[in-house]
Amino acid sequence: MLDKIKKNIEKTLSTFTDNLDRRYGLKKISPFLHANVANFLRRSGKRVRPLLFTLSYLGYSRRPAKGIYESALGLELLHAFLLIHDDIIDKSSLRKGEPAMHTMLDRTLPRSGRLKFTGSDLAIVVGDIIYAMAIDAFLSIGENPGRKLRALKRFIQTAIYTGSGEFVELLAGTKQLKNFSRRDIDIIYDLKTAYYTFCSPLTLGAILAGAKQPEINKLTRYGILLGRAFQIKDDILDMFGSKAEIGKSPLTDIKEGKKTLLVWYAFRHASPTDKKRLQRILTAPNVTVRDLRFIRQLVIASGALDYAKTQISASLAQATQISASLAMRDSCRDILLAYPQKILAV
Repeated sequence: MLDKIKKNIEKTLSTFTDNLDRRYGLKKISPFLHANVANFLRRSGKRVRPLLFTLSYLGYSRRPAKGIYESALGLELLHAFLLIHDDIIDKSSLRKGEPAMHTMLDRTLPRSGRLKFTGSDLAIVVGDIIYAMAIDAFLSIGENPGRKLRALKRFIQTAIYTGSGEFVELLAGTKQLKNFSRRDIDIIYDLKTAYYTFCSPLTLGAILAGAKQPEINKLTRYGILLGRAFQIKDDILDMFGSKAEIGKSPLTDIKEGKKTLLVWYAFRHASPTDKKRLQRILTAPNVTVRDLRFIRQLVIASGALDYAKTQISASLAQATQISASLAMRDSCRDILLAYPQKILAV
């Protein structure tokens, strides 16, 4: 069933990108804009968000409405919009092993003359355009107007939460580790990852299908737990993965001085000397491979890596209990029980 859902999502995405000009007149407006939007949207991905949205909707709906997969695509477009802006903020030149949108635009800008804008400036606009497309696609479903309005408000709230998470995380870079708490980390994880990756897709699908509020509440809590586990796993991969595995430099998060669970725990259990060195690295203008090696060793020696893995397991266990109690169609609930283990295996 999951393979069938993903196949339908990929088919819908392909049709959507093929019809960008017919739907929005992008090629007529700017062939340059059209080519870069189509290139970025066609890139391969796990499609976690539209998958969970569709699964939740099918789990609660009596009969699938027309346009369900195009509506699901709205979640993937929201994801693309957020990635484009995130890469600009992170100054990351790669996305999934390919050029980030701003890098792609920089490479194709005219070299003659002095331009008063950069690829990053253009990419911000491209991201905004894709966000508008996301809303348009999301509203494609032929469902009850009242449910659609309620779901749209939550969709917009998701963008607000995610942007707020980015804002809070950037400001967190100005705080010293000694003044940072576990709650601060959870807030960033929840706002920046959990809501738009798990809570939003699951609750949006359920809302459109007419699920009752107690189910929405369960899905929200379930999504928070999965989101935290997912982000912790992502932090581990970013810390110990290669450039080929994570699609960007493993130095990226350290350069940005990100306060991850790994770094927070390692700092709390480090010697005074190591604490000073770690704080210095996270605030330094330049970071080296040697700095990365030091942090990796500290994360392992302090027990931070083991602690992070136990947190993933604990979150998954709680999420499993919640999903087992959901009043959705058995086939969909069974997939929801197994799917997190597949993407969060440690």
